[in-house]
Amino acid sequence: MALPPAAPERQLKHRRSIDVHVYARGNGLWEVDAEIRDLKTRDAKLAGGLRKAGDPIHDMLLRLVVDEQLNIVEAGSETRWMPYPGHCDDHGDAYQALAGLNLLKGFRAAVKERLGGSLGCTHLTELTQVLPTAVIQAFAGEVIDTREDGEHKPFQLDRCHALRSDGEAVKLFYPRWYRGSPDPAAVPSPPET
Repeated sequence: MALPPAAPERQLKHRRSIDVHVYARGNGLWEVDAEIRDLKTRDAKLAGGLRKAGDPIHDMLLRLVVDEQLNIVEAGSETRWMPYPGHCDDHGDAYQALAGLNLLKGFRAAVKERLGGSLGCTHLTELTQVLPTAVIQAFAGEVIDTREDGEHKPFQLDRCHALRSDGEAVKLFYPRWYRGSPDPAAVPSPPET
């Protein structure tokens, strides 16, 4: 896979960082801290005043408490830096509306329904989109068994292009679950009559 070449004269103007940390509480619950931060490399004139280069335009935290079935038990947010102080953070805590959702069962559509448009913050709502796969990565090997045990289909199969049941990776690493065309060299020829 080739990247477009980076121009030697390019200059960084804006940086968005998304950082997700997942913590085991030890009682069958997990905490998910997701942060989004936007920085400019120059002073920015905002409606609310001048923001100095390097000071965040946005710095927001979304915290979920999740059980081992990927149900959200608690949720909340904190807006630390925003372009419109007193307004961006004036949504009460709309993100409590995430409680009761499951990260794998219609999560993204439910977020849009509960927090889309003016019901929430564009940045926090956008941040929710990375949470299902981040939590799955945290649970892999601890809560979710990703190994092939011969009896149960490994969780990760058919959830991405590389691990589709008819693909080469499944054929190589999970042959019991391979559903592609058989290798003609491996199929015995019928006896000649």
